[in-house]
Amino acid sequence: MRSVLRILKAFALLLVLLVIAGAGWLFVRPPELLRVGDGYAAKIVCSNVFIAGRDADDVLQDDVQAPANPLLRLMRVSVDRDNDRVTARFMGLFAPSYALYRSGLGCTSVPDGDFEAAAHAVPFDAPARMQASDAVWPDGEGAGDQPDGKIAALLADAKLAGPAMRAIVVVRDGRIVAEAYGPGFSAKTPLVGWSMTKTVNAAILGRLMLDGKISFDDDHLLAQWKDDARGNIKVSDLLGMESGLAFNEDYGDVADVTRMLYLDPDMVSLPANAPMEAAPGKRFRYSSGTAVLLSRIWMDRVGNAQAAFAYPHDALFAPLGMTSAVFELDARGTFAGSSYLYATAHDWARFGQFLLQDGVWNGRRLLPEGFVGAMRTPTAASNGRYTQGQAWLAPGGGSSAAFGLPEDTFWLSGHDGQSMAIVPSANLVIVRLGLTPSWLDYQPQPLLKAILAASPPSGAPQQQAGSQQRTQAQP
Repeated sequence: MRSVLRILKAFALLLVLLVIAGAGWLFVRPPELLRVGDGYAAKIVCSNVFIAGRDADDVLQDDVQAPANPLLRLMRVSVDRDNDRVTARFMGLFAPSYALYRSGLGCTSVPDGDFEAAAHAVPFDAPARMQASDAVWPDGEGAGDQPDGKIAALLADAKLAGPAMRAIVVVRDGRIVAEAYGPGFSAKTPLVGWSMTKTVNAAILGRLMLDGKISFDDDHLLAQWKDDARGNIKVSDLLGMESGLAFNEDYGDVADVTRMLYLDPDMVSLPANAPMEAAPGKRFRYSSGTAVLLSRIWMDRVGNAQAAFAYPHDALFAPLGMTSAVFELDARGTFAGSSYLYATAHDWARFGQFLLQDGVWNGRRLLPEGFVGAMRTPTAASNGRYTQGQAWLAPGGGSSAAFGLPEDTFWLSGHDGQSMAIVPSANLVIVRLGLTPSWLDYQPQPLLKAILAASPPSGAPQQQAGSQQRTQAQP
């Protein structure tokens, strides 16, 4: 009996030592996967608390823990409102990661904990926030004509709207004809577009083309590419996701994309130093790193740092009346053009209407002729799925033809079920936002098809989409 007790005591002691050793390991050198999880939790909670005004516990439970990796259910967060910070830790103890809110510019991941560097990376005040008017949308936030009852009924169909839908807005002939919101969300709630941000980022670059400061054919885009094959990469190669740069977009583990977003305070570093795996223009590789590179490139071309930080607001958001739009930056001051634009569903719809009108707003051309045409023109390397302007023709593997949709349909598409369909021939824009992970197999095409079937024949678009041939911006 005594020998059994000695064995049990030894086993208990060994177990205690293993727990202590494991805790010490997690404390001193936590695995990257835990750091990514904490970085994700801190960033998502920060943005939704400080931009959208949501409750931190609700965001942690609904946005971070519910839909994703089981490890995220062990993340705990704390919000420091005095210093505009959010801290996340695994089990409340290990692998701390941080996010910082910078007024008017949203939140940024601060994976190295260097808050001073993150604060000083943007030493300028954010542009003053615009106030929405009471004019009828899109000129303001006022309600227009009576909603279309048939379309409203379709939005109430849970199967068409999709799981965890948060907002749907349908714009026909330039007016909102129906909208619907999930519990706890409204027309005033800013929502993240995830990769729909890529298309907005491309449009910001297009504004710079109109100013003659960049063109599709520009190459030698970064100083570190000066003396190697990467110097041959053109702006057009980046816009079409055909740069030839290696980049791992797999979200199942620690990959290039998660390392860039949550482990590196300078998001540009990883894609800028990526090796070539193919000649430019020869291979399609969807890459969030590519969009961040485009952000850095257009920011460098603006001319000075203060003007670059203000450029999205001054060049795009203010002219369109996107009063809620918050375009977030990384900790070193580059816009996160891959992922992080928050805006209300009404403002996302304004951007869609802007593209429907071929980059013209209130009679003023804001994008070069042919730029939206590039957004509708497929690249050969993507087998017709992706376009020359950071947009999709076949999101989620489903082409327009496969669903019986108009051939001129093109899409913005983002993580967790964000989508925007733009159909120039029907003068129609549909924005759908939510928290709908890909494993739920939701596709937005059936919703679009049902809305098209329920809509009366449309007149010609307010501004016909221009030539699908590129028009080069003059340097």
